[in-house]
Amino acid sequence: MPMRTLFPLLLWAATAHTALAADPLPIFDAHVHYSHDAWEMVPPKEAVAILRKAGLKRVMVSSSNDDGTQKLYAEAPDLIIPELRPYRTRGEVGTWFRSDTMVAHLEDRLKRYKYVAIGEFHLYGADADLPVPRRMVQLAKEYKLFLHAHSDADAIERMFKQDPNARILWAHSGFDQPGKVREMLRKHKNLWADLAFRSDHGSGGKVNPEWRAAFMEFPDRFMVGTDTYTPERWHYIIEHANWSRAWLADLPRTVAEKLAYKNGEAIFGNMMER
Repeated sequence: MPMRTLFPLLLWAATAHTALAADPLPIFDAHVHYSHDAWEMVPPKEAVAILRKAGLKRVMVSSSNDDGTQKLYAEAPDLIIPELRPYRTRGEVGTWFRSDTMVAHLEDRLKRYKYVAIGEFHLYGADADLPVPRRMVQLAKEYKLFLHAHSDADAIERMFKQDPNARILWAHSGFDQPGKVREMLRKHKNLWADLAFRSDHGSGGKVNPEWRAAFMEFPDRFMVGTDTYTPERWHYIIEHANWSRAWLADLPRTVAEKLAYKNGEAIFGNMMER
């Protein structure tokens, strides 16, 4: 993995240690993948051990293919919260929304297993209005599931037009600026945002002022996440949880607890219990 894609964990290690020493926060990780190449490198028992060692309260998992998610859920149903990713292989990231067999695949898995969301999926702009994504939005409505969308704001808007009552978790907060994220959250009451694979919201144990304003305005609408989009990132889950605790410690405790675990648990933990 290119070095520029890794969080500068060593630089934040001292701050993370300080945050951990004083009543460490549990973490609800809203963005983990356990795809076919990951379970070959990190078997299920080892993967669950890593998650528990990181102090994760619950973990939302989606995989390419879904068998990875089912392996982890079978190993630790108290820890794993399954999502259904519409990819059977990594190669479908940019093609799934035009696949003639994708709808049947989603319908089959939804009948066989329990999920809280469809996603995380990559979908941008007008592609959201294609027949396959439209059916996906309908399936989410039928099964009362979230949509976990790695999308631009345009695609988010289009999905809400298809179903004004849809519930969407915006992966990576759309990689958008905090001002735009706040604008979208103001507009859509059923939009939440995860902070996976972003380092701009906190650095050196301090929260970026623009992100602080977003978190203070919408303390109930954000969740943290890791994004193990390659197998190697499984070996950084513990460090990433500690890094998250470090910058969360710069927020008021009540807000930090919501972002760290209470928001995710209140929404997705309850869905697993229904």
